Amino acid sequence: MIVFYLLLSVLLIILLTAKWKVHPFVALLLVAICYGIAVGMPLNQIIDSVNKGFGNTLGSIGMIIILGVIIGAFLENSGGAYALAEKVLKFTGKKKIPFAMGIIGWFVSIPVFADSGFMLLAPLNKSLSKKAGISLSGTAIALALGLTASHTLIPPTPGPVAAAHYLNADLGLVMLLGIPISVFALMISLIFINKVVSKTYIDPDPEITDEEITERLKTAPSAYKATIPIFAPIILIVIKSLLTTVLGYKTDDYESFPAFIKILYFLGEPFIALLIGCFLSFTLPKKLNSDMFSTSGWIGSALEGASSILLITGAGGIFGQVLRDSGIAITLGEALSNINISIWLPFLLAAAIKTAQGSSTVALITTASIIAPMMATLGFETELQKAMVVIAIGAGSSVISHANDSFFWVVTRLSGMDIKMGYRFHSLGTFILGTSSALLLYILYLILT
Repeated sequence: MIVFYLLLSVLLIILLTAKWKVHPFVALLLVAICYGIAVGMPLNQIIDSVNKGFGNTLGSIGMIIILGVIIGAFLENSGGAYALAEKVLKFTGKKKIPFAMGIIGWFVSIPVFADSGFMLLAPLNKSLSKKAGISLSGTAIALALGLTASHTLIPPTPGPVAAAHYLNADLGLVMLLGIPISVFALMISLIFINKVVSKTYIDPDPEITDEEITERLKTAPSAYKATIPIFAPIILIVIKSLLTTVLGYKTDDYESFPAFIKILYFLGEPFIALLIGCFLSFTLPKKLNSDMFSTSGWIGSALEGASSILLITGAGGIFGQVLRDSGIAITLGEALSNINISIWLPFLLAAAIKTAQGSSTVALITTASIIAPMMATLGFETELQKAMVVIAIGAGSSVISHANDSFFWVVTRLSGMDIKMGYRFHSLGTFILGTSSALLLYILYLILT
């Protein structure tokens, strides 16, 4: 029944938002509460889950969204994003922009969380699409799937690292498998994007004309200068990631760090890194003036746009938290763990948990903790087999991103997609990405083990 209520909840969210035009925040909040009541959660626990889901989600990515849209506003209004787009277009050509965004996303999300990566790259993505005269739908989903591919399959992203730890798998082997499998799956996903997603036109920026772009380019900073607010935060986050995963500096031991390491650790925190990127974006206009910072100026307009994204992302967090606290992951884990279907078991278990509660990282960690005591029984004993199980779990944790996943709302809201488009393009795209990864892994499993 708990799975039936989940399916019913997803259907209700689609009906409320797509058919009856209810605001997604209201729809997600009401459905989350109704689901909690239906599955028999205590009323006080539902309230706790709502508060925890909203607070934790906005606490982790709220400032990232706010700072990301401010960086985007200065990149766009200064003309920097369009100068950068012109430079990229010279290398890729108009037809290869989705491919370029997918590869950029794949690289960025190895050290950077997908939400942060999408926020940082969204202005470049929009300006590239506008300059090339192509639909934002294809480039946005290419970016999202590129970010997802490495986020779920390649260390040092926290989810794969945690799964490898639980299963005692060699991180080097996980990376050697994860890199080619994620690239293969992304290439398959890009075929789907070119054949299906790109056919639906979404204007990258309906409020700006070609003439306005030409005017902005006259006073725009150089393409090189425009990259600094985007890639400076990414570099800082990468440095922190390397300190943690390669050099072994863990948060729990922060007080014992040398002063220089403490500074790098502080600067590499995503919120601080984006704050630095925000200050760097203030150098892009030829001349700063107070109007840019006013409530009706660049920052004011950007924050108004961010408010809706924040509310909807927070509501997605509520829905995901209520699902987690209802115990659906445990229920699905117990149901599937009794079935021995080789390397497909960890994939299906992770896919069920990801689809049920929204978080890829939670799906990776939960699945790994369920599978860990069963590894010998299931016949996964060699180092290669252990690494393959981690990849199978990572592939499953890509399937399926939908309304209970905060990343779903970041992608759709910043790309001008309604919820039906989100399910047709982003959710189906993550399904193709995850299943493609699993299919290649299964072929390798049959050959190598």
